[in-house]
Order: sequence, then C-alpha cells, then structure tokens
Amino acid sequence: MKPTEKRIIAIIKILRMSYPQSRTALYYRIPFQIMIATILSAQCTDERVNGITPSLFRKYKTVGSFAKAKQAVLEREIRSTGFFRNKAKNIIAASKKIIRDFRGKVPRTMDELITLPGVARKTANIVLSSGFGKAAGIAVDTHVKRLSGRLDLSKHTNPDKIEQDLLRVVPKRDWLYFNYMIVNHGRGICNARKPLCDRCPIKHLCPSAFKC
Repeated sequence: MKPTEKRIIAIIKILRMSYPQSRTALYYRIPFQIMIATILSAQCTDERVNGITPSLFRKYKTVGSFAKAKQAVLEREIRSTGFFRNKAKNIIAASKKIIRDFRGKVPRTMDELITLPGVARKTANIVLSSGFGKAAGIAVDTHVKRLSGRLDLSKHTNPDKIEQDLLRVVPKRDWLYFNYMIVNHGRGICNARKPLCDRCPIKHLCPSAFKC
C-alpha cells in the first residue's frame, strides 16, 4: 500500500469518528427531489436552497408537475439561489427527459444521469449516493476541491480530474460518505479563509497544517 493510501485510510477513520452522521445537508425525501436540490445548490449555499425547497416540493409534487412548470414562474420561485434562469430551464428540461426517456423515474446510473440537462458528475454522484445509496464516484464540490489540495490528495483544479485522483486512493467502501465527511470538516474546521488547524483532528496527517 502506498503512503498516500495509508494516510487517507487514517484520515477517513478519524473523520468518521468526528462526523458520524455525515449526510447531505440538502432537504429532500425522494431521489428526484435531491436532484432538483443539487441543481439549485450550484453557486449557492445549502441553507439558501433549503429555504425554498420545502415549499417548492409541496407545489411541484411530481416529475410531471416540474415538467409542466412555466419557466417564468419557476424562475421567480428559485430566484434567490442565483443563476435562476439557467437552473429553471435545466430543471424543466431534465424533468421532461426523465418522463420521455426514463418512464418518469430518475435514472440509477451515472451514464444515464449525466444525459439530463443540468446534471454533471457532481450532481449525479450526490443523486446516486443520497437518493439510491449507490457509490459510483465521489462528488467534488468546493469543499472537496479545497481539502483535496490541502491534504495533497490531488494537484488538479478540475473537478473531474480531482475525482479521478480521489478514486485511486480512497477505498471504494468509503466513496459513499467521503464527500459528506469532507464537507462537514470543510465547514466546521478547514474553512476557506482561515482553517482552524489548532482544533483539527487530522492536522498530524495534513501537509498544509498551520500553513494556510
């Protein structure tokens, strides 16, 4: 086993103990809702998304209701999440494609999910892990991107390349929850502006400790 692999196993063990309830912070009940919430979360905080999705999901209860939504109306309803025009367009188009090509059911594979408008690998990974409990990869968001660099797990800045680096060193059994543990750690300790290295439980395993 390579040194990086040994280190990541130790890191994951500590993060599991530190964040035992790791899961997505986005509000949802069914796979289709986590897909919508994740699309809305692009360039937006989970808190802001969670502020509108409960009422949004009460109004639009099914894939069909989103497919029939008026874009101008949906834009107003999701405006606070930013990039609302493109998000509304993608949500409606993805809903129509799910009905047309997947019999109204959210697809359960990466290859199928990324054919949906507004769904790239990050969103697909979250849908698969949170919606179906399937580990097809590791979602790379801003927290995973930042911590992958600080922990020297990837030299890349492109999310797809970072994911490929992570898949080589993170044991597959940990793919399902790796993103959520890293997100929790990134929010609570290893934040973007000033990481709290003195409080970090993995500082002895981090080459960037006290250097950021």
